Amino acid sequence: FFFQAEDGIRDSSVTGVQTCALPIYVAFLAIEPVRAAEIAFTAPYVIIQGIYLVPKDSPRKTLADMDRDGVRIGVNKGSAYDLFLTRTLKNAKLVREVSGPDTFIAQKLEAAAGVKQAMLLWAKNRTDVRPIDEPFMQINQAMGTPQTRGEAGKKYLKTFIEEMKASGFVAKALERSGQADAQVAPAAAN
Repeated sequence: FFFQAEDGIRDSSVTGVQTCALPIYVAFLAIEPVRAAEIAFTAPYVIIQGIYLVPKDSPRKTLADMDRDGVRIGVNKGSAYDLFLTRTLKNAKLVREVSGPDTFIAQKLEAAAGVKQAMLLWAKNRTDVRPIDEPFMQINQAMGTPQTRGEAGKKYLKTFIEEMKASGFVAKALERSGQADAQVAPAAAN
């Protein structure tokens, strides 16, 4: 679920939640420590991976090759992987734009980072890029609501997510949307 942020960027970040003009109190987004200050998250309902794409002839083959001086990585501004890589990369530079993959090509960057399914779909008909096979992160997708919404709403969402996983609804939805390789998250510990 995306919100229209003040800067016009379709954004699922905390900024988007805070600036949404509609009375929407539930969002579907990645669990991220920066966001948790403002958003109460359920347990994850699905687990997806973050991967890198590199030019086909790139010497970079592993995750260890990515966090190096001179490596520029295109990311979607405000995404969970932008926030994660901001915390974890020490040497590589992130280039934040609306479309990390498009920026990767347009600016001839060393890599693009993103959600595995979206990245592979973007690269599907391209012969000039390839993925780094090892994921750089696990992305836990959850429902969230503003911390200010009260305990009853938070409890309801947590129960709802667990029921949707247990009933098979999440697995069927992933299959219908062509994301069979995404993993339904395990039941939350009580």
